[in-house]
Amino acid sequence: MSEYDSSTSMEEALWYPEPGRVKATQMSALMRRIERDHGVALPDYAALHAFSVEHLETFWSELWGDFNVIADTAPDHILTWADGEEGRMERARWFEGSRLNYAANCLWRRDEHTALICRDERGRHRALSYYALYDQVARLASALDKAGVTAGDRIGGVVPNSEHAVIGLLASASLGAIWSSCSPDFGEAGILDRFGQIEPRIILACDGYSWNGRHIDIRERVGKVSEALDSVTTTVVFGFYEDTPDISAIPKAVSWDHFLDGEAAEIDFRSLPFDHPLYILYSSGTTGAPKCIVHGAGGSLLQHLKEHRLHTDLDQDDVLFFYTTCGWMMWNWLVSGLATGATLVLFDGMPLSPGPEVLWDIIEIDQVSVFGTSARYIAACEKEGLAPDKSHDLVHLRAILSTGSALSHESFDYVYREIRQDLMLSSISGGTDIVSCFALGCPIRPVYRGELQCLGLGMDVAVFNDDGQPVSGEKGELVCRKPFPCMPVGFWNDPDGERYHEAYFSEFDNIWAHGDFAELTDNDGLVIHGRSDALLKPGGVRIGTAEIYRQVDRVDSVQEALCIGQQWEGDIRVVLFVTMKSGHALNDEIAEEIRQTIRTHATPRHVPAIIIEAPELPRTRSGKLVELAVSHVVHGRPVKNREALANPESLAFFDGLDALAS
Repeated sequence: MSEYDSSTSMEEALWYPEPGRVKATQMSALMRRIERDHGVALPDYAALHAFSVEHLETFWSELWGDFNVIADTAPDHILTWADGEEGRMERARWFEGSRLNYAANCLWRRDEHTALICRDERGRHRALSYYALYDQVARLASALDKAGVTAGDRIGGVVPNSEHAVIGLLASASLGAIWSSCSPDFGEAGILDRFGQIEPRIILACDGYSWNGRHIDIRERVGKVSEALDSVTTTVVFGFYEDTPDISAIPKAVSWDHFLDGEAAEIDFRSLPFDHPLYILYSSGTTGAPKCIVHGAGGSLLQHLKEHRLHTDLDQDDVLFFYTTCGWMMWNWLVSGLATGATLVLFDGMPLSPGPEVLWDIIEIDQVSVFGTSARYIAACEKEGLAPDKSHDLVHLRAILSTGSALSHESFDYVYREIRQDLMLSSISGGTDIVSCFALGCPIRPVYRGELQCLGLGMDVAVFNDDGQPVSGEKGELVCRKPFPCMPVGFWNDPDGERYHEAYFSEFDNIWAHGDFAELTDNDGLVIHGRSDALLKPGGVRIGTAEIYRQVDRVDSVQEALCIGQQWEGDIRVVLFVTMKSGHALNDEIAEEIRQTIRTHATPRHVPAIIIEAPELPRTRSGKLVELAVSHVVHGRPVKNREALANPESLAFFDGLDALAS
């Protein structure tokens, strides 16, 4: 095996892994085992990836054994097909005959090693060892069992990113109940849009939370949700803002401490089929009621272990910190880090409060080795002028993961210039639909500016043109051509699978279409140009919004941008909305700078016809810009589910703009 993959590129790599570091990775160890056991040559990552998609069953079976998956029953078959429909992706069934429990795989370690470090913007700090975490999960699991919770029941969480959420997920999973969470910033309607569909038996909720120095009390909201859901028998409330909150006005409420008032016992991990539902996640729901996406325990566990241990090289000595809320799939991904025996850092609050350096303080204090965040946060750090490499001791930090939107080329430069030179910067992309990634990091390959390092192992990812043919070096639809274990079990309340089929398999026959506009590079990497439903087509030429955002990021006075295509005179014209940094306002000079920057570094077709300053840009609760909602407002179409937005009031600005009438 070569020291690292040295594919040629127009640009020099920003980072090369050292040969010794490459040889010590878990990915290199897997390659050597496969070479030995299967008599194949795997000189580089490209060869390993080809093996993983050409020999699906062998590859996933290797991971099952390599990761020491805790199971009561081994699988009879690795890949089979439901209803005899062999070869139909949505009918694929993995590891049939096996029985396991997700929580057992996350709680195999029961010592004094730190499992969770919990922090918030108020500066509070708590730590739980693996022993203490097991004890708390055992107590909640026992209480849920006594409350009559059984396999298949739903447990809803309205929870901050704290130990309570992790305990709730693991206790639910230990019984075979299905966990589903919303972050506490969701409004009453947003919670009911989700929980109203899945009808939880128990709700776990906090009393309130902090955001940017403000306290938000949600007890009234929790009470209305609890009262509105006939399925709920008990609402368990814990104090997150207050130590002992008054919950007397909340129907069916009991305090966390009272509910867990009992002796901790050994957890009776229920032995369940590989595809038994683990949790329900939700689509953003900005164009209608959110889809309830059901993910299986075995597929989520195995996929996350692959991404943690192989693509991130995470092990039990690492400290993993991903800034997320419990309403974003990266929280579910983070929790699975317990299956490696690593320490997880949880932070709840605004990432720039009480100051812009707060997350970097945590990374230094807790000796974080792998830090995950959004592309938006990295861009914000640059806009704030932060230079963590100079202000903080980041000696333990060896990898940064970025997702949520495309990481701009300039943000790659910023990371290596101002954060740390010797680290793996992994821009990763997948989503709620697969609760994992299609493309992500690779500890044995270089990092190239603007590129996701590699396609995920076992994921037969390609980019299709308009004719449904695979292309490289051209923009097209991101697809996956073969089944993979973390495909959803299905959608909730979709008994015939019609909605599931329509969501992923209606565009190309028997091919998963993910909805991303992407491009494979000469380095076998990937560039994401934006969501397919947000494509701009001036003059019929397809343009990804990320291509424009990348150039606008070069303009120092601009804080952020959002782009749509407006139907105009039988064509599409590009409209750019910007928010400005403090002390700046959009004027003709800045507008011309934006146009010239885009024209110089992209093409004339990318140049917006109109540039408008907006007071605020709408985004989902996980921080993603919502181009489609703005497009609907501009074109007079309804935005059906404004509760899915963190700031729905921001849409009012875009309604009836005079600047777009001529």
